[in-house]
Amino acid sequence: MTPLLGRSLVLVSLLLAGAGAVTAFAAGRSRSAVLWMWTRRLIYGFAAAMGAANLLMIAALLRHDFSVGYVAHVGSRLVPDWVSVVSLWSSLEGSILFWGLVLGAYLAAATHAQRDAPLESAPYSAGVWMVCAAFFALLIAGPAQPFNTVSPVPADGPGPNPLLQNHVLMIIHPPCLYLGYVGMTIPFGLACGALLSGRLGRDQLLALRRWLLLPWIFLTMAIVLGGWWAYEVLGWGGYWAWDPVENASFMPWLTATAALHSALLTERRGVLKGWTTTLVLATFLLTILGTFMTRSGVFNSVHSFTQSAIGPTILVFLSAALLFSVGLLAARIDRLSADEGLGPAMTREGMFLVNNLLFVLFTFTVLIGTVFPLVVEALRDLQMSVGRPFFDRMSVPIGVALLFLLGVGPALPWGRSSPAEMRRALLPPLASGLVLLAVGLVMGVRAYWTLAALACGGYAAHVTLVELVRPLRQRFARGEAFARAASDGLLGRARRRTGGYVAHAGFTLIVIGIAVSSTMGESREVVLRQGESVAVGRYQLTFLGLEEKSEPHRQATVANVAVYQGERNLGTMTPRMNRYAAMREPVGTPTVRTTLREDLYLSIMNADPEKQTLGLLVRVNPMVVWLWIATGIMALGGVMALIPRRRPVVATVSASVPVAPPGAAAAS
Repeated sequence: MTPLLGRSLVLVSLLLAGAGAVTAFAAGRSRSAVLWMWTRRLIYGFAAAMGAANLLMIAALLRHDFSVGYVAHVGSRLVPDWVSVVSLWSSLEGSILFWGLVLGAYLAAATHAQRDAPLESAPYSAGVWMVCAAFFALLIAGPAQPFNTVSPVPADGPGPNPLLQNHVLMIIHPPCLYLGYVGMTIPFGLACGALLSGRLGRDQLLALRRWLLLPWIFLTMAIVLGGWWAYEVLGWGGYWAWDPVENASFMPWLTATAALHSALLTERRGVLKGWTTTLVLATFLLTILGTFMTRSGVFNSVHSFTQSAIGPTILVFLSAALLFSVGLLAARIDRLSADEGLGPAMTREGMFLVNNLLFVLFTFTVLIGTVFPLVVEALRDLQMSVGRPFFDRMSVPIGVALLFLLGVGPALPWGRSSPAEMRRALLPPLASGLVLLAVGLVMGVRAYWTLAALACGGYAAHVTLVELVRPLRQRFARGEAFARAASDGLLGRARRRTGGYVAHAGFTLIVIGIAVSSTMGESREVVLRQGESVAVGRYQLTFLGLEEKSEPHRQATVANVAVYQGERNLGTMTPRMNRYAAMREPVGTPTVRTTLREDLYLSIMNADPEKQTLGLLVRVNPMVVWLWIATGIMALGGVMALIPRRRPVVATVSASVPVAPPGAAAAS
């Protein structure tokens, strides 16, 4: 009964998506309010059908209904209920079903927000959304088939991939990634609607920026949560390895970040309209490319799913979307004309453009390094790999340059300025850059690029702080009380501006944290017998012994290691090796003692409970915790910029984008 009901819901969603695409484009062409009303109803129906299908699958996983093909593939009676729920996105077919749920939620929310938008563009946007929805519904109904019937019904299943049930972060990381990936469908549709209608007015631009910012927040969190998961689970002591699928999520983040900055410049100066829409289209295409990477089996990665017909189907969709985007840009981009010139290079708007070009260069570098081995193998039948040295050599200079621009850009005024004004803006932050550089030298930093990152980070932090408190200082100068000045100056009309600079502060902290943690750490591999001790950095470790633990879904060998710093007992750390029935090799789970200064990281390499011997990887990683803190700061800045202003913005039907008042602009 459950498989039949599930397949029926998926087919209903496919029919609703197809019908919605037809009525949406018809409404756009005829400007029919009736057709637009029916389009919205069909979108809500699609969202409801996808939601019901996902709830049905979750219920089947919790009931251990092994007559459902996907439950038989990933379910198990031995795993906890939370593992059964996250099994929904732990394997290929279920992840596509979950994609449909997230897509339906986004479409319903965006349609509700656009219900009163002009009929010249909103139905076209909805039509593009529904074409995407129809494709994914077809993917679920066809190649994926999570609701296929199993006969005979097995008594139990193997459970999900052990790596995915080995840490609680798997509850958070994949949904954030999907909310980032799938959410890029909305700005893609809005950009297509603007091109099809030949108009990118202020109302459309604000909607485009908001619906781009929301998935950007989730994608930012997802990328760093994935690094945190790798750090806490995989046991190698790092958080980023330029894995092809890590790169797949990083590339759309780069272009989305560039698009957010470009959209701000479009809003303020009325320029780069075509460039902004191009970046939005590229972001969506890169999310589909990333989806293909994880679901085609062409990359060997801990993140990738097994090979199936889903991968080639997504590749066909990617090709069609690419051709559609290129054709649409070629035919319609000239309709989005600029209102005024960009101005000189040494202005804030000039730095915006340089910032955008660096983000695109970064994206292109990562794309080439990721895809080039596949191209070589396809053309010459030679297997090769592009490893971390290439990515580090190419990306580190670009990252430091972006950090430098993060300071220089906001320090410069809008429009032309005199040499004296530029000196007053650009010279004072040098002191902060030199101070942080000196601190790094005193702490023993000698790596050139790390020192450069510290200097640029100090410069950017100075500018960010000055710009963040500027509205506060101006209101203090007028005699306002602190509470009123903070409420109106930082969280009132200037909330978008404040949010932008908060996000800048988080990004600055992340780059500094990456530079320091990747070059200043200490690592040792040791072999200890019970009772033996070893000194690593400021810590002394004593191996107390191994013990065996049994849990319903796994067996574990746990090492007890006492940690001392001088005479101070810091407690016992317990790295472990977990053994799952579905996995031949044990899965190591490191243990991490985190402080604001550094992490002490212990990971078992090998263990012998009979002889009570332990092979241990010991790492002292400085500033890693600041990566997780900084991500929260960036997300907070994004949320602040996302919240609408208290004063409503009156939409305009003009084809031009008027210059926004200074207080309405977010940070660069």
